[in-house]
Amino acid sequence: MKNQIVMSNPKIKIDVVSDVVCPWCYIGKRRLEKAIDQLKGQIDVEVEFHPFELNPDMPKEGKSQKEHLTHKFGGVDRYKQITSNVTKVAAEEGLKFNFDKQEVSPNTRDAHRIIRYAKSEGKQAVVKEAFLKAYFEEGIDLSKKENLLAIATKSGLKTTNVSSLLNSDEGIVEIELEERMHAQHGISGVPFFIINNKYGVSGAQPSEVFQKALLDIATTPAEVMKA
Repeated sequence: MKNQIVMSNPKIKIDVVSDVVCPWCYIGKRRLEKAIDQLKGQIDVEVEFHPFELNPDMPKEGKSQKEHLTHKFGGVDRYKQITSNVTKVAAEEGLKFNFDKQEVSPNTRDAHRIIRYAKSEGKQAVVKEAFLKAYFEEGIDLSKKENLLAIATKSGLKTTNVSSLLNSDEGIVEIELEERMHAQHGISGVPFFIINNKYGVSGAQPSEVFQKALLDIATTPAEVMKA
């Protein structure tokens, strides 16, 4: 028998900069996943999530979500208009946002610390999804450590390890450094997707846009990329 040459799929790394209380980050995540699913068997994709805090100065105990967003958007009418619109867009991606159910806008630093730790356990995508779902669909208060712990444990992380992390300063310095680095690279809004550490895609683009970008990058010869 002649030796057969087995061609491996192109490999792509996507670094996703986002926050767990950003609705467009959840929508963008789902759209990216749909694009990756469409390219299954053609491209091997690795996804890693990185921290971004929409409200880094949010108190530990959080604030009333409705009051916070009403102030941010400039009034009750704008709050209703914007949340209604994003809920409709999310529904098109199979997501069931419920802003009326969520009472608290939390400080997300601890959630990001858990997501960072989850990478070392191979559970990062599961934990990220769980926090987004908990906030936007289930109305769970992410300012409370017991809720963060419960979500992390249900996602497959060890309770004792997460509890120890939450009762320490582990990951804080690293998250602050990452956020400063992203700011220095001009990332001021999320979601932001960095492909192969070279190409940037800003915003929750339609799945077709992600699909085309990934295909174009995967099929562009290396020497052309360097040109």
